[in-house]
Amino acid sequence: MKFRTLLRHLREGCKNIIRNGWMSFASISSIFISLFLLGAFMLLALNVNNFASSVESKVEIRVFLQLDIDKAKMDEVENKIRLIPEVKKVTLVTKEEGLEELRKNLSDEGLLDGYDDASNPLPDSFTVEVFKPQSVSNAATQIEALNTGDETAPITSVKYGEGKIETLFKITNAVRTIGLVIVLALTVTAMFLISNTIKVTIVARRREIGIMKLVGATNAFIRWPFFIEGALIGMIASILTTVVLLVSYAQFVKVTQEGLGLMMLSLVSFQQVGLEISGVLIGLGTLIGIWGSTISIRKYLKV
Repeated sequence: MKFRTLLRHLREGCKNIIRNGWMSFASISSIFISLFLLGAFMLLALNVNNFASSVESKVEIRVFLQLDIDKAKMDEVENKIRLIPEVKKVTLVTKEEGLEELRKNLSDEGLLDGYDDASNPLPDSFTVEVFKPQSVSNAATQIEALNTGDETAPITSVKYGEGKIETLFKITNAVRTIGLVIVLALTVTAMFLISNTIKVTIVARRREIGIMKLVGATNAFIRWPFFIEGALIGMIASILTTVVLLVSYAQFVKVTQEGLGLMMLSLVSFQQVGLEISGVLIGLGTLIGIWGSTISIRKYLKV
């Protein structure tokens, strides 16, 4: 295709949007609403997934040792734990640190006022982090097995929230799956709604297409302006959607984090999702606009 011809098609596509103002407005509004709902649910799904990952990342194993364990044995146990493939990090929590942590947690109770380093009833322990939260149960089992064949049995207990952790993983996986299904369903719905709206625009101009066909215009000559018009309508609507959605989300994050002080529930930042959401919405809107125009006009080229 010659550059001059391409410019002509581009010019005609732009003119068609202006010439058919109300139909173009209806198409842009339809795409805007559909993509806004889709984008809102995408942001919700991203935040739910982020929350689930945050909860899972806090899963850890606490390994409690014998009260009279010596330093050499403690180092030996630590080295064995580090050799377990699922283990990412091992941190020693001394009995003094454990007492201080417990004292902070029970600061208003006064239950530990009579205890000091000499009379500390707590054992030394290890905090163990794993690479994958789902492997915490397997790692805990391997840590417990370190007592096997060791007469001193240096490990008294291994705690990781058995039972509750498995339930937590089931819930987070279910939440992720439901979020993905909703986003996919909204994507399909948006595609059909947008394409049908553009189809109505094309149907309203079927007489114009028929006349052009009868006077000898080729299919490509007729198709290209509609093709460009659909792309422009989809792009304009998706850019408007992206701007409104992301500006609203940025303000929502600001109000939620600063005004309401919900720092324990950290939302995904605008910087983290801005580029991703923009790419998906603008790309999807433009492609659906092109697809809707191409599919709709095909019927009226058979004259």
